[in-house]
Amino acid sequence: MDNNYLTNAMNLGKEICVKKLKNGDVAVDATMGNGNDTVFLSRLVGEEGKVYAFDVQDSAIKNTREKLKNHNINGLVELINDGHENIDKYIKEKVKVIMFNLGYLPRAEHKVTTKPDTTLIAIQKSLELLQKNGVVILVIYHGHEEGKEEKTVIENFAKSLNQKEYNVIELSFVNQINNPPILVAIEKR
Repeated sequence: MDNNYLTNAMNLGKEICVKKLKNGDVAVDATMGNGNDTVFLSRLVGEEGKVYAFDVQDSAIKNTREKLKNHNINGLVELINDGHENIDKYIKEKVKVIMFNLGYLPRAEHKVTTKPDTTLIAIQKSLELLQKNGVVILVIYHGHEEGKEEKTVIENFAKSLNQKEYNVIELSFVNQINNPPILVAIEKR
C-alpha cells in the first residue's frame, strides 16, 4: 500500500486486506464495479488463491474482465453476474476476506445502487462463510438516499452482533465534508 492509507475509508479497508490475506487464501469482491478491488484482492491471494467477484450489471463484468486481462491476472478469479445476496449459491468454502464497496458504479447509471435489504442478506451470509479471524469489510457511501438507509441498516445490524463471536469497528472521517464514506469491519473471532 502507499503512504496515503489514512486518506479515505477504501484505503483503510485495503490496509486490513493486506494484513489479513496471503497467497492461497480465498477472498470475495461482493461489489465488483469496475474491477479495481477484484484486481487488488487477486494480487494479494496470488495464483494459488481464489477471488469471487459479484455484480448485477453486465458492464461491471465486462469492465472487470478487461481490467484483469490488462493487469495480467492469471490466478483463479470467478466473475459472477448476480447479486451479492446470493453469495451462498456460489461459494462453498471458507473465506478470509469479503469486501463490499457499497453505493453505485462510478461513471455509470446512479439509479442502480446497492440496496439495504439485499446488502443485509449478503452480510449475514458472508459471516457464515468467514473462516476464524476472517473479516467482512464494508465501505459505505451514504451521500445519496439509498446509501443513508443502507448505512443505518448496517450500523444497527453490526451493533447487534455478539461481541464474543465478532469484533466490529466503525471508522469515519469526522472533519471531512460531503458525507465521506465510512468503514465498517466485522472480524470473526
